[in-house]
Amino acid sequence: MNAGASALSLPALFSYGLFGLPLAMLALPIYIYVAPFYAQRSNLDLAQIGAVLLAARIAAAFIDPALGAWMARGGRSYAMLVGAALPLLLLGFGALFHPPPMPQAATLAWFLAALLLAYTAYGLAGIAHQSWGAALTQAPTQRARVAAVREGCGLLGVILAAGLTSVLGYDGLSLAFAFCLLAAGALLLARAPRPALRSAGEAVPGNGWKLPFRQRAFRWLFAVLLVNGVAAAIPATLFLFFAGDYLRLGHYAGPFLIVYFCAAAASMPVWVGLARRFGEARAWGGAMLLAATVFVWAYGLGAGAAWGFAAICLLSGLALGADLALPPALLAGLIGAAGHAGRHEAAYFGWWNWGVQMSLALAAGIALPLLAWLGYVPGNSSGGLPALAAAYALLPCALKLLAALLLWRAPLQHIYSEPGEYRPCTR
Repeated sequence: MNAGASALSLPALFSYGLFGLPLAMLALPIYIYVAPFYAQRSNLDLAQIGAVLLAARIAAAFIDPALGAWMARGGRSYAMLVGAALPLLLLGFGALFHPPPMPQAATLAWFLAALLLAYTAYGLAGIAHQSWGAALTQAPTQRARVAAVREGCGLLGVILAAGLTSVLGYDGLSLAFAFCLLAAGALLLARAPRPALRSAGEAVPGNGWKLPFRQRAFRWLFAVLLVNGVAAAIPATLFLFFAGDYLRLGHYAGPFLIVYFCAAAASMPVWVGLARRFGEARAWGGAMLLAATVFVWAYGLGAGAAWGFAAICLLSGLALGADLALPPALLAGLIGAAGHAGRHEAAYFGWWNWGVQMSLALAAGIALPLLAWLGYVPGNSSGGLPALAAAYALLPCALKLLAALLLWRAPLQHIYSEPGEYRPCTR
């Protein structure tokens, strides 16, 4: 079944987007839970965990562009690539959250190898899935819907992962992840709409991995992604430490995450509507300003401020909906405006995921060792807490404002147009 120019039906969008649910069930643990998991259940200290995360994420960041170029150059179907990623995803998740008892050096090696496997499998599946969606349609009124359904299903996966981890622990989460991955993968491969097939002559040339950076608009958008990504990754990396040691509300961590991601899911139709009226870039910039305005108040909270932090989670979650739905739609429009739709999506999303991984690497590799140097020790509420609060709340807000400024200056006015109406920006 090929997607045409007409509006994609909700069942078709759901068949495509549901695969975002199990991918998010993997993403939440490896981006938020993995540092506290190894801090509490292994013989590794915080600096060692931060170093492993930095090394693995930098390595994964360079794997993603190579995967994207390989996928685009080979002319392989996105469905085949997703199918190849399924067993790797299962193996990587199991190895990461079920390590055997080992000496410290072996634990470090296991942690690094499991992270690399999980990141590689996630990159293969994620790039193929995102490229699949970008190739389905170039209609401005449709591409935000495709991204919103995929990311909305991803949010459901995040909420499910947070709830299951709180109630059933990592064993229950592992079983649920395996079931959801296989079920959503089967639905995607059997029923999702397929983009038009590429001809052999349209394959990306050997140096196609550089293709995205030949577009001035992509270079600007990529810079916005990096800055905004670090702004989001720092509080994600420090969330459990902040909730547990600073607020002393670690037992509410699961509910806080659920409030945050439920608000993001509920806000997505609003952001899609705003993008349809004002364009993806303007709507996304407004969301960045909202996030900074709200999140800065986390710095002033004291121990036990459950309702205050819940309100911040709710309001900043509303802004998160735009962060998830609009950037992929904006990138899909950029690909179409450059005349590369249906052929080179994987090359773009390979570099896009490089930016995501590099943002996470910078957040973990800088924030965790810096906090250790400033005297913060997980589980110890007597030292380093002011530094923890500043790193969690103030630094991300400053970076959000910088990202909004970059987005406002970016030459993206030509993106919000129908396919074939590319108008180069001269600013």
